[in-house]
Amino acid sequence: MKEENLELVRHLKDGRRSYREIARELSLSENTVRSRAKALLDDGGMEITALVDPGQLPQHQLVYVGVSLDTMDIMVKAKEFSELRGVISVAAVTGRFHLILQVLLAPDFGLLEFFRDEVSTIEHVSYCETFVVFGSENLHVPYVH
Repeated sequence: MKEENLELVRHLKDGRRSYREIARELSLSENTVRSRAKALLDDGGMEITALVDPGQLPQHQLVYVGVSLDTMDIMVKAKEFSELRGVISVAAVTGRFHLILQVLLAPDFGLLEFFRDEVSTIEHVSYCETFVVFGSENLHVPYVH
């Protein structure tokens, strides 16, 4: 991503700010800011969304799941995991796991349901390890339920 676009993204961190205000701060025209933002949105380089503090969602729990695979089709498996209920994000990583999932559990959808109804549908999973988030600072996620 170009540096000029990164500066725009920094200003869009607060999604309630107007293009006019951002244009004034960046010494650009409002149309330039609008067209750059549209281009970033259209090519998937940026997404504007509401984020929530998972610690403030009653009866919800954020967990990270490390997944070890018995296949090297890591990105194929990442795509499959990304489509499971509750999954916020999937990252292919180095270390003892191949994938790290960020999962939001809900009152009617806990760890048991996630593993029994979702993870069990994916082939070539060797093992998983769950990391329950019991506190965090500056962590906000999209609401997926």
